[in-house]
This record gives sequence, structure tokens and C-alpha cells, in this order.
Amino acid sequence: NFLLMHAMAPNISGVIGSAIAAGILWSFMSH
Repeated sequence: NFLLMHAMAPNISGVIGSAIAAGILWSFMSH
């Protein structure tokens, strides 16, 4: 489980970036 977390660590920034981009896109589409 620790190795899984350690392997996921470099992808966290990418996931956060994708979430932010999706939120911005959703806000543009909802308005």
C-alpha cells in the first residue's frame, strides 16, 4: 500500500490539474 501511494505521488499534480481544468470547463459550460 505504501508503494502504491509512492507510485501515485507523481500523478497527484496531474490529477489536481485535470480536476481544476474540469471545474473551469464545467463553470464555463454551466453559465
